[in-house]
Amino acid sequence: MARNTLIVPDALAARTARLAAAREQRHGLQIMTIEQAVARLAGGFARPIDFAALRGALKAALPVTRIGELESIKSLPGMIDAAAQTLQKAWHAGIDLAARAHAHARIDAVAKLESAVLAQLPPGMMRPADLVAAAMRRIAHASAVLGNVEVAGQTDLAPCWRPLLLAVAKHVPVRWSAGPRATPAWLEGREIAISPAAPAKPAITAVSAATPLHEAIEAMRWARELLSSGQAMPSEIAIASTSTAEYDDFLLSLSADTNLDLHFVHGVRSVATREGQAAAALAEIVVRGLSQSRLRRLAALCKDAPLLGALPKGWLRIMPPDASLSSPDAWKRLLARVKAEHWPDGMDHGAAVLALVERLFGGVDAAREIGEAMLQGRALAIWREALLAGPAASIDGTLEGARRGDQREASVSVAWMPASALAGSPRRHVRLLGLNASQWPRGNAEDPLIPEHIIPAAEFNPLPVSAADRRDFDTILATTAGQVVLSRARRNGDGRLLARSPLSKAFGAETFLGRHRAPVHAFSETDRLMARPSEFREAPQAISARACWTDWRRADITAHDGLVRAGHPLVAEVLGRPQSASSLKHLLRNPLGFLWIQALGWQERTSSAEPLMLDHRDTGNLVHAVLDVALRDLESAQGLARSDAAAVAAAVDRAAKTVASEWEDARSLPPDIIWRRALDEAREMACAGLNWRGHALPGARAYGEVPFGGAAPKSDGTLPWDAQAPVAIPDTGFSIKGYIDRLDISGDGTRASVRDYKTGRTPKEDIRISGGSELQRCLYAFAVKVLLGDEVSVSASLFYPRDASNLVLDDADIVLGELAGWLKAARTSFAAGAALPGPDAASKDNDLAFALPANASATYCKRKAQAAASRLADFAAVWEAQ
Repeated sequence: MARNTLIVPDALAARTARLAAAREQRHGLQIMTIEQAVARLAGGFARPIDFAALRGALKAALPVTRIGELESIKSLPGMIDAAAQTLQKAWHAGIDLAARAHAHARIDAVAKLESAVLAQLPPGMMRPADLVAAAMRRIAHASAVLGNVEVAGQTDLAPCWRPLLLAVAKHVPVRWSAGPRATPAWLEGREIAISPAAPAKPAITAVSAATPLHEAIEAMRWARELLSSGQAMPSEIAIASTSTAEYDDFLLSLSADTNLDLHFVHGVRSVATREGQAAAALAEIVVRGLSQSRLRRLAALCKDAPLLGALPKGWLRIMPPDASLSSPDAWKRLLARVKAEHWPDGMDHGAAVLALVERLFGGVDAAREIGEAMLQGRALAIWREALLAGPAASIDGTLEGARRGDQREASVSVAWMPASALAGSPRRHVRLLGLNASQWPRGNAEDPLIPEHIIPAAEFNPLPVSAADRRDFDTILATTAGQVVLSRARRNGDGRLLARSPLSKAFGAETFLGRHRAPVHAFSETDRLMARPSEFREAPQAISARACWTDWRRADITAHDGLVRAGHPLVAEVLGRPQSASSLKHLLRNPLGFLWIQALGWQERTSSAEPLMLDHRDTGNLVHAVLDVALRDLESAQGLARSDAAAVAAAVDRAAKTVASEWEDARSLPPDIIWRRALDEAREMACAGLNWRGHALPGARAYGEVPFGGAAPKSDGTLPWDAQAPVAIPDTGFSIKGYIDRLDISGDGTRASVRDYKTGRTPKEDIRISGGSELQRCLYAFAVKVLLGDEVSVSASLFYPRDASNLVLDDADIVLGELAGWLKAARTSFAAGAALPGPDAASKDNDLAFALPANASATYCKRKAQAAASRLADFAAVWEAQ
């Protein structure tokens, strides 16, 4: 059987040609690219240099090779790819860098790098010039190795391959199947037969979309219409552009939504796959350090990794949810506290976790070893490729630009490809995206290492980008048999107006495609419903959303503003629980928030990521913790009343160290310098709070964080009462529980002082309950009365350590009577179903503002305020109380 060879431009064309040859039963036909054909003729183990091997050789050669004036930039991210592109351009242009090294220092530098790279490559891997030379020595065997040769789908050949093709033509018949493409000038007068063909005459239309995303949507609608109408098979449809990166993410997500196989000829971004995400999760740890959130992400993506697979399912529960765990010491302290019974399987895996953590703390210097230990399969391959492409310190950025081959079969799928690939592998129906002035054709750019003043661009890059884009455009139009749609975006993603490409202008006026138009053929279920408002309007989700939106824009109170069924069992259950001062504040100031928090269990999600600084809440908790520990320390010694400033300072310092150790193990903390400053500030406020002796009680004993009403004690210190005894507010139906920041009881037990610490600034005006925001003094004083007896005289105050000011609540009994009336009314209103937004709904500190309409404080809350106040009139007066 005669052997024949078909030379095609790229791998996609080869796959398409092989499928066609198989269908036509053309046995004995070899289909390969020019590089493969030359290597076949060269014989032995000869093979071209692939891009991955070239990057690996550059990575190994750059650190140990002196490259002259490029020495200062050889370690920068991107140097490997830039050098690889420069060498490939020189090789394909047929330029002998070593022979020209004397002409310029820059050429000499690149030539030295080339020599070092070649020394790193396997012996059989050759430059194009070396492959051609080896093939020339075996040119007599061309008939046996190649047989008759046909070059198809090529617009041109790189200069390095031309001498060999001309030499082969002297030994075997060579035919250049140009088709409708222009014939290269270097073929004129040669022994190569040229087979031209008349250009195709497709139906050409021009359209404009709103944005690149809209372009992608219209392209998917177009492809779906061709398929569903039976006009085309998937293998006959192509979508192409010169700048594919701008559309990749759009088309990837849209193809998943439409359930349509869309083959990415140029590859899919690695991070768009699960394996790529696993590598990216590990890269984030290697570059930025280990933390709990990063480890959780890695564990979710690498469940079968060697070091993670040995741990039991659910082992992550041993980590405190708020701890960042960003240092080896924090992990050691955590694992020292975790016992066998804390693990899901009852066995201690502390050693395995410590080994895992120590491995992950290796940093960029151990990036290769970490990847080998943590990843496997395709994820490990992606990791290795990223390390070849750039330094380990920037592996996260390298992974962002990495690609992997698409696993979907190109021959039976709609194809999304660069225009250059489409020019070599024509399809019957084509849609070209990005026909804007700045994208098609693209502007030329100099080589980053060998600019034009060193080697002229006409020699170094015979076909510049701009000329290649124009040639590919002409080739696509000439080889597409069915239809071509020229598409462009009117504006970019930032809203900047874009001009039409001059290549598209030659085809007349374009069709304006509105962004919200009703398409003739939808590409997905979502697109279909959005295109048919009357149909979508009947969907349950749309009915609910429309009703909610309408109700939100009304001034009266509706079911979407917090109205619930009167006597709802969940509401009754919530009202029957013991309440804290904070929960009663929510009930009075924002009943809707009270419902969300107490009934639905909503709460702000805490992040284990390290914050830049402590917020007001954490600052207050830190000060309270230091105060509590220091106070117990002093009382266990000589007592706070008999302690001088030096003793207080020493106790506060010990307390701060204890609290700092606990927080560092269990919470996410800001950078060390800010954390140390926060601790110093907490020490200052704790000293101010403990040293203030105004209204001191004779022979007093002090207690901190005193539980009452059923609250669990925070320490094993002595308590002045039974913490489990109920504390009910008369005639309200509420019982309360909580913690009193500080309680002093005189030696004779007849007087008590309740102090609530506030880490903010002292209010400019006197306050009693501050519109329902400050209930602690009144409620805590009442609790002390209940638990110690009515005969005890109780003083309640707010103490501000920053200003050393103590605001005592006068007439606590009168205030409690007023508050009880408001609480009773609030309970009755809430039980009747009026869980409406109050003043705190519009607060900037409202953690649940995400559940309200956007910009609720300026629109929604103002619109509903009057109706809500009218409905809650029985207790709304508390909002105006001093």
